[in-house]
Amino acid sequence: MPTINGRVSHWFSQLPNPRSPLPGDTDADVCIVGAGYTGLWTAYYLKQAAPDLRITVLEERFAGFGASGRNGGWLSGLAPGHRGLLAAAHGHDAVIAWQHLLNGAVDEVIDVAQREGVDADIVKGGSLEIARNQPQAQRLRAEVEADRDWGNTDTVLLTPEEARQRVSIDDVVAASWTPHCARIQPAKLAQGLADVVERMGVTLYEQTRVTDVSAGRATTEHGVVRAPVVLRATEGFTPNLPGLKRRWLPMSSAMIATEPLDATVWDAIGWEGREALGDTAHGFFYAQRTADDRIAIGGRAMPYRYASRLDRDGEVSAATISYLTGVLNSLLPQTRGAEIAHGWCGVLAVPRDWTAGVDFDATTGLGWAGGYVGHGVTATNLAGRTLADLVLKRDTELVRMPWVAHRSRTWEPEPLRWLGVRGMYQAYKVADAHEARGRATTSPIAVVADRIARRP
Repeated sequence: MPTINGRVSHWFSQLPNPRSPLPGDTDADVCIVGAGYTGLWTAYYLKQAAPDLRITVLEERFAGFGASGRNGGWLSGLAPGHRGLLAAAHGHDAVIAWQHLLNGAVDEVIDVAQREGVDADIVKGGSLEIARNQPQAQRLRAEVEADRDWGNTDTVLLTPEEARQRVSIDDVVAASWTPHCARIQPAKLAQGLADVVERMGVTLYEQTRVTDVSAGRATTEHGVVRAPVVLRATEGFTPNLPGLKRRWLPMSSAMIATEPLDATVWDAIGWEGREALGDTAHGFFYAQRTADDRIAIGGRAMPYRYASRLDRDGEVSAATISYLTGVLNSLLPQTRGAEIAHGWCGVLAVPRDWTAGVDFDATTGLGWAGGYVGHGVTATNLAGRTLADLVLKRDTELVRMPWVAHRSRTWEPEPLRWLGVRGMYQAYKVADAHEARGRATTSPIAVVADRIARRP
């Protein structure tokens, strides 16, 4: 069978029939722009806390069309930002509290899915991170030490043998495991949440492109939604809105999924715990064993398109599919010869300081959340709860977290933005090759790239 390219993502076995578009001008108490995880979680918690609120959600295509329906399916406690940067402004203890809330949000998503009847193929097997050379092993150990310092005391180092007992990976030098992660089927979660909020009484219009967001109104091609509260939940599509071209950078991440692997291959691989799987290379990968026994694996093959342009329904190049297939085959030689069923990509939002934020201005009624740097599957839940509390003027622990009201400076204009991002990832590619040839420590090329990019 030929490899399917694009068609949004493999997670949609078939593309959904979109809901009706906005029929014309209308009023609401709250208007949410974007029906990805952020917008849907915000609608869910607002409606749960204030059932009488008239909430309208606007979506350009269909629920989960963006990153929410294309990601690697890591429901993880990974922080969507630079913990050190936030600690410098708010204190170490505040960031530890934020990290604990992120960890708790993993279980919150699982609990809501179970309570609301959303079947998203969830298995909480934790995440397994591996290193395949000495520089990667050094970074892994440093990450574990830092993670423990931020409150994740249950993150543990594993020997190569212990790692291979979980997943029979080639050439493992070191590994770590944390319990704060679950494998999910991301499109099922997004589509399920959309159904849930609609049953709760939220009005969801799809096929409705928002062309402008301003105080008291969201303007679309089909009419205007007037509301005292307008919340932006557009993540990687934010640069399409007026005045926000350089607010966040839409970074691409690509994925492939194999055909289902037969039982003999799985006997050789293991992976019975369904852990999320990743590594500490500079051009890192992330992977999962799916509910139907495929391997879905992704990475940053083509990270950025000039002038913040977006992909066409997830289409990727043949070279990208070939590259990710090579990563998979190197990692798990047992998969050599396996057919690749699907290749796709999606965009995630990256602030200039690589740190997400949540904000609401009660004087204008405008709010937003996002910039999750690829760690948004869980963070969106916490962001949605936080936005709900801000809108409802609740004095809770959530509204005092260090990412609330955090703002990053804008990205550089083109062509500096394109040159910088492309140069950074070329540097990481060279650095990985440098380290694979036997270096004992992290390549200085990557160190310089991190400093220039201000990556955490």
